[in-house]
Amino acid sequence: MSCRGKEHKDNCVSDILRQIVDAQNDIVEHECDISCKQSIEDLLGDTTSPSGLDTVPVLLYCECKTFKGFGVLNDQQRTVLGSFYFRVKKVYDDDCAVLELLRDPSDSDRNPKDPTHQKTANLRATGICINVDLKCFCHVTCLPAVDAIN
Repeated sequence: MSCRGKEHKDNCVSDILRQIVDAQNDIVEHECDISCKQSIEDLLGDTTSPSGLDTVPVLLYCECKTFKGFGVLNDQQRTVLGSFYFRVKKVYDDDCAVLELLRDPSDSDRNPKDPTHQKTANLRATGICINVDLKCFCHVTCLPAVDAIN
């Protein structure tokens, strides 16, 4: 839920993403079944989940539609990729953020039409980062924490 300038702690998209960034940055090599709170706890090792997790993948929504980011790989073809899944890299005080596109390396669809058409079994960091204004988003969905960097 977007704050839209109101003081709504713990329910605002930017507040949740800040918590995710803080949890991800606290990693030192090691209510609901699926929720942002549960994913953050799994990442921090506060539950019995496997260790080695470093990322809470997120889906973001604007105007009730799933947001898809695009970027270019640093390869010879300068391959353009789209993704609905992101790793939060940084959230700034002005509610802007840096997001890294996450992709399953076995997914050959460079431009999936919606999140259900994008493979998620082995999400990995792509190195492709985009800058977004979090005030544009009205909803965030967290996936279970994964090992996306190693």
